[in-house]
Amino acid sequence: MGVVERNAELFSRILRLRRAERAHPDDRDITAVRGELERELGDVLSRSMTAQLLGVHHSSLQRWIDSGDLPLVLSKNGRKGVPVGAAAALYEALNDAPRDLSLSGSGRRHRIEPVVLESQRYAERLDPRRLLDEDDGDEDRHERADRRSLAYHRAVAKRLRRPMVDAARRQIWQWQREGRIDDRYATAWLDILEQPVTEVRRALHADTDAMRDLRQSSPFAGMLSEAERRKILAEIG
Repeated sequence: MGVVERNAELFSRILRLRRAERAHPDDRDITAVRGELERELGDVLSRSMTAQLLGVHHSSLQRWIDSGDLPLVLSKNGRKGVPVGAAAALYEALNDAPRDLSLSGSGRRHRIEPVVLESQRYAERLDPRRLLDEDDGDEDRHERADRRSLAYHRAVAKRLRRPMVDAARRQIWQWQREGRIDDRYATAWLDILEQPVTEVRRALHADTDAMRDLRQSSPFAGMLSEAERRKILAEIG
């Protein structure tokens, strides 16, 4: 099996495990196996591989990257690419697509375009400054990064649903296995994420010292579109 075929198979298995996670949100073993496959695939996909897996032309993919609809980041090894999770989420947004990777490029491209446009509309409607209270804009009280993080999490809170909370909890589990989060922060986040969605929403909205600390290791990173994230960065000084 060549590299391309192997990566496509790994991506397909990751997608199946992501579906299994949503069906069994309390099963840590599924999350552990998915994490192992993602490490094998790598934390980012090349642009050419992403285009192939999504079944779109590379020029379309680049257009979405340039517009901020799809993130392009540096991997741990310094390789620039599309995060595996972002590519998987875009694939999953095509609810009427077949469950394998055999859909023709033109058919899938026609389904992806509306998804991208919906992401753009979310960003257009977002008013980052209205997410902050008058006191939140006081630079003596908050560093710029704190204000941006607060606005980001309040934007997440506005459309928070249980599947998003479950995904955040799985992220904490994965960080714990990889030793990438302090146990105190992991415990605090898991305590929050076990609560009803209304209480999780309240916690994300809170401007407290404890939540400012927790937001520095947030499992909700990546839950807004790249266009929304860029808009918050641009408008919250």
